[in-house]
This record gives sequence, structure tokens and C-alpha cells, in this order.
Amino acid sequence: MTTVRQRRVGKGTEVAEDQPSEEKTVKPDGKILSGGKLWNILSITVGGIVAISLGLLTSVYVATLHENDLWFSNIKEVEREISFRTECGLYYSYYKQMIQATSIQQGLHGLVYDNKTESVRTINILERMNVYQEVFLSILYRILPIQQYLEPVYFYIYTLFGLQAVYVIALYVTSWLLSGTWLSGLLAACWYITNRIDTTRVEFTIPLRENWALPFFAVQIAAITYLLRNHLQPVQERLTFMAVFVATFLFSLTWQFNQFMMLIQALALFILDCFDMLSTAKVTWLYIIQLSGLLLVCALQFFNAMILGSLLISFNASVLIARTIQKNLKKGSLLNRLGKLILHVLLVFCLTLLINKCIKKILNLESDEHIFKFLKAKFGFGATRDFDANLYLCEEAFGLLPLNTFSRLSDTLLFYIYIFVLFFMTVAAIIVAFRNLSGSNQVQFMEKMEECTITLKPDVAYNLIHTVLFGCLALSTMRMKYLWTSHMCVFASFGLCSTEVWKLILKCIHLYTSQRTHVIKYSIPIITLLYISYKFWPGIMDELSELREFYDPDTVELMNWIKSNTPNTAVFAGSMQLLAGVKLCTGRTLTNHPHYEDKNLRERTKQIYQIYAKRSPEDVYRILRSFGTDYVILEDSICYERRHSRGCRLRDLLDIANGHIMDGLGENEPDLKPSLYPRFCEEIKKNLPSYTLHFTRVFQNKTFHVYRLAKHK
Repeated sequence: MTTVRQRRVGKGTEVAEDQPSEEKTVKPDGKILSGGKLWNILSITVGGIVAISLGLLTSVYVATLHENDLWFSNIKEVEREISFRTECGLYYSYYKQMIQATSIQQGLHGLVYDNKTESVRTINILERMNVYQEVFLSILYRILPIQQYLEPVYFYIYTLFGLQAVYVIALYVTSWLLSGTWLSGLLAACWYITNRIDTTRVEFTIPLRENWALPFFAVQIAAITYLLRNHLQPVQERLTFMAVFVATFLFSLTWQFNQFMMLIQALALFILDCFDMLSTAKVTWLYIIQLSGLLLVCALQFFNAMILGSLLISFNASVLIARTIQKNLKKGSLLNRLGKLILHVLLVFCLTLLINKCIKKILNLESDEHIFKFLKAKFGFGATRDFDANLYLCEEAFGLLPLNTFSRLSDTLLFYIYIFVLFFMTVAAIIVAFRNLSGSNQVQFMEKMEECTITLKPDVAYNLIHTVLFGCLALSTMRMKYLWTSHMCVFASFGLCSTEVWKLILKCIHLYTSQRTHVIKYSIPIITLLYISYKFWPGIMDELSELREFYDPDTVELMNWIKSNTPNTAVFAGSMQLLAGVKLCTGRTLTNHPHYEDKNLRERTKQIYQIYAKRSPEDVYRILRSFGTDYVILEDSICYERRHSRGCRLRDLLDIANGHIMDGLGENEPDLKPSLYPRFCEEIKKNLPSYTLHFTRVFQNKTFHVYRLAKHK
């Protein structure tokens, strides 16, 4: 088990956009420059410098934490590679493979015709996995004159840490665009850093796909926020559409779950369009951009069937079709529009399901069925004995968001302010939506609604629905909280620095004056920043001064033994997480791996995992040999697992799937029966003849036991 241990010794203030200045400045050549324009240029320059500085500081901060936690610069290469745990190691192995290839062409050929990731199968890695970023980085490393100055692993991790700078700058810019002041961006960036535990995990899961994708997603949100502003020039609009497309494409290319995130984004656009809060033309173009970006990624991934069968493609196509069927959707009285709106939603929903089912039927697509089984079981639509669904259900990362998350976010005042802003914006959105649907032209009503209309601009409306939908996703699935908490920083800082929000609040309590609004708009964010600095700066300094060291001698010993004592063509079976490290550290062939988006692989993994079930040695041997296995690695941490409670241990999931009674005290379902055989991973260690006939122990330490399979004729 990988751990870390203590390291041993020796080893401003700005003028708002709606407050023009009358001052004039005379330039040396005699031309007169408006004081307001000069101030805006100065403000943008300072704000840009602050954004870039904060982005770079964040990058250095997470890089330093990574170094201090593992002593990465001092440990051996095998230890560095082991630190890339589970699927992270698998993705990094393809970067290493491309670097070590004799040529770029040979490296690409090895990925397209890969026979080492899954034994007795040749698969296309570029089609199955989102690893174009590893391909691009490896090519860049080969062609740049940096090999003698920078090791490949540092080029890789520094790129990921550099993307954190892009991420923070994008969050900063989004908040700035929403509020009109870069003070809001400064606050958003500070919240992102001080809430690091809940906003990112890049420092200890570097190659994870989300760490590549989320910076581009943040850039896309910033571009959409700018696009939805009123009165853009045609050139500005075209350039922004291009920026949205590029960011959408890069986001889709780097993460296999892109389709689900963009589906939520498409739902946000659909809701806002239905309530007439966004320009229909812009929303249509955003649907088209999502479709074109995803289809381009599909082509690059050799027409990956899972992308073609995604709900996003079906939904966006359904919306565009439904619009051509239903005319005059936004005309009529309140009841008339509500009726047409309900029919429109039903039509889009039915078309989405129909198109998606047809595509999956034509393509015979089953790659994503485990996700829907998991969702069905998670939200209480019947219990399941499906091994794959239960594997997700029992993982903490796929459970509900823990309550202690909110206490941590509250320590920085982020959660309190977020709820405060969210409440007022939601009320404003409901009122504006009702007004849009009713189409009322009464002067008195319009006067009452004036401040709400100002507050809920299209870009604000989009970010409101975005944060609500991704908040629901985070609450239901903890792993997805990073999509929400980073945007929470943006939305809370916008509300605290927004003239419109404070204007609305002060008018509600009959205290509104322009001067009071501007004093509050700047004073409260500055006080919040001072509070955050006072409370969290010492903790950040302590964190940066704490030195630890990577320590996992058992895994290091195992990897060194495999490299020294097994042939390069040997095939290894074991847990998904461990085998990813085996491939990275030793280059041996695997029977299974953690990239779970393939039905055949899921079936194969379930079969391989019978080594932890109650099966006969003959059955286990037959299963392993059917996948060409030469060696099997057994882990005590799985065989005698205590991390999960009864019913969620891996051996329990296997027992339930096999129809066997679980170990230990507790209830079992009535139709489960005792197994005829003891648990394989326990019984094999007794060296009984029925086991030694097929399996010979060739390596063991405190954590791992390696057995060589006999090759019977």
C-alpha cells in the first residue's frame, strides 16, 4: 500500500462600468484621451497582471505540495511511477511508451495496434481511451531541445501543473466578466486556493483525465459568459464562438466523461431558452458547437461508438428537430405558452430516447450500460446484484457528498456567501421567467421588475443554472464535486462584487443609494480577502514547510522482482489498480486494467476477480489460462479487506454475484447459498496438492503473493 511518511533528515479599487468619468488627459502629441478610457485601460492591465500572477502562483503552489509530499526529485524512477496510482499509471504508461519508441511512427503504431494492455486481444488505445494529450506531449518532448535539461516525467507533470494556471485564470476572468471588476476575480482565485482540498486533487492524481479537461472546461465557461453579453460586435462574436469551439473540443478530447458534463450544460441552455432568458440564435450555435466538437473527437477516436451513442448527441439533435416542428413557441398568453412549453419538453424527451435507442441498436452499443445500471441502483429504482454497478455503489467517490465538505467550505465563508447570492439570484430568475412567459406589458409591473431584469443578465442567468445543475450532480456524486466547487468560487465572488446584486438587495430594504452600493461592493470583498489572508495564510505556509517522503517498499520490491525475474512477454493477472502500475513500471502484458468503459473488459475483470471468490482451484486456473495468464498477483489488502463494511468488500460483491453467502456475521439474502469451496485467495496459501498442481508461489512479501501458473498440455 502506498503511503507517505515524515522525511528523514539527510535524505485596488476601480470605477464601475456604469459610472463614466469626465476627466480628460492630454497626450504629448496634443491628442485628448478620455480619463474614463485611460482608467479602463489601466484597470484591465492591472487586472490581467493579477490574473496571470495568481495563476502562476497556484501552479507553483501545487507543484511544491507534490514535491514536499513525495520528495519526488529524490526518489527512484520506479517509486515515481508507483506514485501514479491506479488509472493514472495506465495513462502515463502510454506517454512513457511513446517516449521510448524508436520513432513517432512506431509509437503511434504501438498504440493503434496494442496487444499488451489486454492479453490475447489487440485493441486501439486511441479509440478506447482519451490519451491524445499523452501523444501530443510525447511528440513535443521528442522534438524540443530539452531532453538534456528536463526528464520526461517532469515535462509531463509540469504541463499538468501549468494547466492549473490556465484553470485559475479562466475562473478569475469568468468572475470578472460577471461582476465588472477584477476584484471579484481575485476573490474567486483566493477561494479556489484556500479551498484546495475541495476544488482540486491535481497534486496527488496528476495524470487523471479531469485534471487535463477541467481547465479547458473553465475556459469554455468563460468564453460562453462573454458570448452571452449584450451588444457584442460581429467580429467579437465570431472570435468568441471560435474560442468556445476550441475549448469544447479540447475538453471533449481529454476526458471520457465529457458527454455527461456537456449534457448538463445543454440542459442549462435548454432551460434558459425555454424561459426566453437567452438569445435563441446563440443557444442554437452552442448546440451545434457541442455536436461538432464531440463528432470531431469521435472521428479522432476512430469513430468511438460510445460517443456516437451518447445522450448529448441525441438530446441536441432532438432540440433542433423539435424547434422545426413547433413554431411560435414563444408567443401567446401565459397559459398558452406553458402548454406549448410542456409539449416541447415532452417532445424533446421522447425524441432523445428514441434517437438514442435507435443509435445504440444500430451500433449494438453496450459500453456505457454499467453507468445506467449504477444510476438506476443509486437513485433507488430497485436493488441490483450486478457486480459492476455494486463496484461503483460501494466506492466513497461515487456516494453522496459528505456533510463535512460544507463545514470546510464555510470556514472560508465561501459556502455562506454562495448560498446568500444563490438565493437572491434564484428568486430573481423565477420572477424574470414568469414575466417572460406572461409577456405582460403593464407599465406598473415593468417598473417593479426593472431591477430584477438588470440583475439577471443573460451571462448571469447561464452561470446561475450552471451552478445549480452541477451542484445537484456534486451532491449526488462526490467525485463530481470539483466541477461545482470551482464554479462556486466564481459565483459567490461575482455576487459579492456585483453592483446589480447589491442594488437589488438595498432596494428591497429601502436603503438604496448609488454611493452606498459602490462602498459595499468594494468594502465587503476587501474585508473578506483580509479575513481569508489572516486566517489561512499561516496554514498555507505550514503546509508548504511540511516535508514528507514516498514510502511503499512492498510495491517497489514487487516491481523490481517482476522486471528481473519474468520474461518481457509474461502475462499478469490481478486487481485493476495494481496492474496499471505493473504495466507502467515493468511493461508486462495485462489481463485487465482500470479503464472500465468497455463491456468485454468488464466481463473479463469480473472473471479475473474470481481469485478473491469462493471457487475451486480448477475453475480459477481455467479462467486465468483462458486469458493467457502466466502469473497471478494476490493482495492481502483485498483478500482480507477491512476498508469497506460487510456487503461492500470486493469478496462480498463477488459472493453476491456468484449467489454465495457472504463471510462474517450479518444478514444474507434468502436465496444465497453456501459455496462448495473455500475462498481461493486464502486457501491457496496452504499449499494443498489441489492448488500446487496448478499454481507455484514464486514471490511473496508482507503485501503481495505471486503465483506462476502451470502450463498443462
